[in-house]
Amino acid sequence: MGCTRDAILDALENLTADEFKKFKLKLLSVPLREGYGRIPRGTLMSMDAMDLTDKLVSSYLEEYSAELTMIVLREIGMQEIAEHLQIKCKAPHFVDQHRAALITRVTDVEGVLDTLYGKVLSDGQYEAVRAESTNTMKMRKLLSFAPAWDKTCKDLLLQALRNTHPYLVADLEKS
Repeated sequence: MGCTRDAILDALENLTADEFKKFKLKLLSVPLREGYGRIPRGTLMSMDAMDLTDKLVSSYLEEYSAELTMIVLREIGMQEIAEHLQIKCKAPHFVDQHRAALITRVTDVEGVLDTLYGKVLSDGQYEAVRAESTNTMKMRKLLSFAPAWDKTCKDLLLQALRNTHPYLVADLEKS
């Protein structure tokens, strides 16, 4: 399990049965970021803390799932648990944490670029990355734009990497 996943699970396991039920009900109504869908009520209400943690992370990626969990916890009056989760989740984003490995190990940069084009990358950025001669140089150029990106943009890059390089992402998540 990742650090964020463990922190979310710990937060959910520290809720009483009634608080956990309130959490799930509030999760059904809290506004979501654009592009994310709701976990169906029938599925959600039957989940325990571990299943819900897995569903949150698989549906919303680690960073947004932690943010969403903190929002819902605050909405149901569990500020202390939300603050504890926030402290535990101060780790850098996957993209920032594994920058060097991504530069050297990503082989299908074009597939990643095509996914990000128009969502994260402008025409000029897309062309600047494509103009580089090697995959290493392309990834270095692509990641040179990352400091200006918000969490959503980095999450989109991570999702593109999961789609094009699932074994690489899995390997890096273990480290």
